[in-house]
This record gives sequence, structure tokens and C-alpha cells, in this order.
Amino acid sequence: MIWEAFAIRYAQHDRSAQLCHAYPVADPHEAMPLDFFVWLLRAPDGREIVVDTGYDQESATRRGRPLGRRVDEALATIGCDTGTVADVVISHLHWDHVGSLDQFPAARFHIQERELHFATGRHMCSPAIRGPFDCAHVVAMIQALYADRVAVHTGDVEIAPGVTLHRVGGHSDGLQVVRVMTARGPVVIASDAMHFYANAARENPFPIIFNLGDMVEGWRITRRLAGGVESAVIPGHDPIVLKRFPNVVAGEVAALHLAPLF
Repeated sequence: MIWEAFAIRYAQHDRSAQLCHAYPVADPHEAMPLDFFVWLLRAPDGREIVVDTGYDQESATRRGRPLGRRVDEALATIGCDTGTVADVVISHLHWDHVGSLDQFPAARFHIQERELHFATGRHMCSPAIRGPFDCAHVVAMIQALYADRVAVHTGDVEIAPGVTLHRVGGHSDGLQVVRVMTARGPVVIASDAMHFYANAARENPFPIIFNLGDMVEGWRITRRLAGGVESAVIPGHDPIVLKRFPNVVAGEVAALHLAPLF
């Protein structure tokens, strides 16, 4: 099956280049803002799969990350009703990727078993590791699990014709990426396997790292899943995405299934 794929921005955050890389960069004070995205996959028959749920107003206030708009409002700009979405992929359980589960009341959430273990296991005893997690979000996922609304996966899996999930780890131990078949070939939604194109291109990762070896291997895995086409790997927070691909909503929604502009 051939899908359309969209990147939808719902928030932004100003940041310097050094804060976006683990190792020194040429100009540490260069502006390198973060865009916050969720992603929508849409099949010819109207089936929709959402990747990640973004963050909510409570997290925005507490963490000092202004919320441009609610995720359900952002998705509505391209005709997606979050109340009827049947499948939501959770790339990982960090606060800005799983903070709006309640906006998807009919959805089954797809997550790696390794991420569930990670977010509820011994590593959460360390403030340095649990910092990007919010307890309330993890609890919400466990509540969904007990309500039979979670599909728990181990490794690679196909969740729909033309849509596969692949565990890469690195940034978070159970982080998974999504490969979707589009008219221009496979597109890989890398989420935080790389925050920016530059992280992988320079092999200088974003500084929130659980396993550096897995992160580096994750760059190779995503490139391979994309058939070696660099533009077919979509990073999780890079503003270049909205410039690189045709916009269906100016400055807000990019069509990843269309040929890149550069």
C-alpha cells in the first residue's frame, strides 16, 4: 500500500547549536531552534496512523517550552480527527512525544516492549536518565495497557501494509522509527534517532543519550531503511523539514511523500 506522510509542527523552542550537539561545534552560539512535530500517515482508503502525540499545556508550562497549539488542533488543519484515529505509534516515552494520549480516545498505542521496561525499571532511579520522562505520561501508558489499548512489540514489526516499526534505541532504550512506503519510495520517520540532519551528518549526536553505540548504529539503520536516500530520513526536530518539503499548510505542515525541494 502507498501512503501519504505529513510532518505537522505544533511548537518551537529557541536553542543554540552547542546545546543541540554532544561534542564541540564550530560556532556554539549559532541559533539552532527546535521544531516539535507529530506525523500523520494517510492511506488511499482514508486509514490514518499518527506517530507520537507531542506535549500538552501542563508540560509546556512546567518545562518552559511554549505550546504553539494543541496537537489535536494541529492535526485538524489537514483534516485529521484525533477522536477517531485507530492507531498511534509512540516512538519513545519522553515527555514531548507522549504527552497528549488523552487526545486519542479511540486509538491503540504501538510501543516497543523495551521502552516500557526502560521507563518503569531500574534506570529511572537516576535523575539524569529519567529527566526526559514524566511520571504522569508513563502512568497514562500503563493505564492504557491495562485497558487493552496498547500493542507491545519486540523489534521489527509491520502494523499495516507498507508501514513497519524498527527498534533502534540510543536516545532512549526502546526508541523505534517508522518506515512508510510512499509514492517516492520508503520514508523513515526517525523521530529522535536524530533530532537534526546535522546530528547524523556530522556524527555529533544530540546530548540526551542513553546508549551512544545504539545511537550511532541507529543512524545507519535509518539510512538503510530509507534505501540510502538521505532526504528520505526525517529527523525529529529539524526546522529544515518544513523548508525541504512542499508545504500543504504554509509553515506548519510538510508533505514528506512528495519530492524534496532540495
